[in-house]
Amino acid sequence: MRSLLQFIARYSNFLVFLLLEVVAFMLIIFFNSYPRSTAFSTANKVIAWQYETEEDLVDYFHLKQVNRQLNEENAELRQRLSELENIRQDSIATAHSAIWKRYSYIPAKAIHATTNQDHNYITIDRGEVDGIRDGMGVINHEGVVGIVCATSEHYSLVIPTIHTKMQVSCRLSKNKYVGTVQWNGTRCNYASLEEIASHIELCKGDTIVTSGLSSSFPENIPIGIVDKVSINDGDLYYTVRVKLFTQFRQLDYVQVIKNTLAEEQKHLENGVD
Repeated sequence: MRSLLQFIARYSNFLVFLLLEVVAFMLIIFFNSYPRSTAFSTANKVIAWQYETEEDLVDYFHLKQVNRQLNEENAELRQRLSELENIRQDSIATAHSAIWKRYSYIPAKAIHATTNQDHNYITIDRGEVDGIRDGMGVINHEGVVGIVCATSEHYSLVIPTIHTKMQVSCRLSKNKYVGTVQWNGTRCNYASLEEIASHIELCKGDTIVTSGLSSSFPENIPIGIVDKVSINDGDLYYTVRVKLFTQFRQLDYVQVIKNTLAEEQKHLENGVD
């Protein structure tokens, strides 16, 4: 208290001057229409800017929750779309058939990923307690991400498309011709399209999707587009570079595909000599 009184006594002249300036400023504003309107307009702009800034900050800190909700909604929409597609393809399907409920989608988040190695991996925050098992396909809103290769109670490891030992069964969207997409170990947004015979019509910009021939992915999940096509004299197959849709260096939320008929399919295929 004594320090405050000493401060006021020391700067009393300045404080009185400042008080008179404020009073004079207020008198000018309240007794003159133009300064008053200008002051109110400025005050309104400042208040509006403050509210807008506060709202932007609140929205920013809620982005994580919003993204997670959107990913969950996308998973639910994919599941409904899959159910409707199966009904369309099988006229005898019913609400209790295994076909109708073949695919379901589990939302997850990528919490760690590598992109600069020959054998890249992605870690997601869902595991065995969430129903995730080895061999399940992983996608995001852009397209194919990879396949689950290992699981723990709460986490899973995914082999992405950008892994030199990863192969994805695919087909050309325009003519249904089947091939294989495999990464060549160089750039993380490009891969190679293998096994496309030279007599097949193939052009830059053609869309490549999953074939549906494996138990990991349903058909028509986007993979990429043809970026470059070449062939040497006498070759039976094209050399094709594919630009992948999935941006692995910006990977965030994903969805794991649960195929309820996968075990039955694998059991049958493994039993063939």
